Formats: sequence, structure tokens, C-alpha cells
Amino acid sequence: MKGKGSLSCDCAVIHEDIVRRVRDAMPANEDLYDLANLYKMFSDGTRIKILFALSCNPMCVCDLASLLGMTKSAISHQLKLLRLSNLVKYSKQGKVVYYSLADDHIKDIFEKGFEHIKEGSSQLC
Repeated sequence: MKGKGSLSCDCAVIHEDIVRRVRDAMPANEDLYDLANLYKMFSDGTRIKILFALSCNPMCVCDLASLLGMTKSAISHQLKLLRLSNLVKYSKQGKVVYYSLADDHIKDIFEKGFEHIKEGSSQLC
């Protein structure tokens, strides 16, 4: 359906300079696949809550379970996925294992995400 209000291109012109510039800037397929997998970790509400909580303070499984009203087993499962994706790390203090964000990039992703949903716009290039 073309015409007034259509969002598709009505021309057959290829803008070679733009295509070439973007192709040259395009990351390797493996890197894009890894990025997609990273963002999959952010697609689960429970994992988002865990990451947000850990952005505020390192916490143990018991504290996270209490905070989120979930079982320790369910929290441990999500933490394992987050750990395997290098989003969280842990440290032992006696018998207690504390989880925290793996690095500041995770906090940056959260901040950018909240900026995006509050402003409704984003630019990459």
C-alpha cells in the first residue's frame, strides 16, 4: 500500500556511499550475535530486578529472594545465567556469597535504558 502516509521507499535508488559507510562500520556477525545474547539477559523481568538490586548494593541469594519474594533456588538459577553472561560476579565472605554487578558497564546500560524509555528516542550513529 503506497501513497500518502506510506512509510516505505517509493524509489529504486541505492545510496551506495551510505551503504558502503554502514557496511564498513558493521561489526562482525559473531559480535552482533554476542550482543543479541547479552540483550537477551535483559529480556527477563526477574533478571532485570536482580540487576537493578545489585546496581544499588551487593547482595546474597537470601537477601535477593526476600526482596523479590522468590525462592533461593529460583534466584540462584537466574544468577547463574547472569554470571555465565559476565553480568554479575560473586565474592565469598565466610559462608556468605555476595553477588554484585560485574562492572560499571551494566549500570551504564541501565541508565541508558531508563533515559530511552523516559525520552522515547535514541541515536546510535
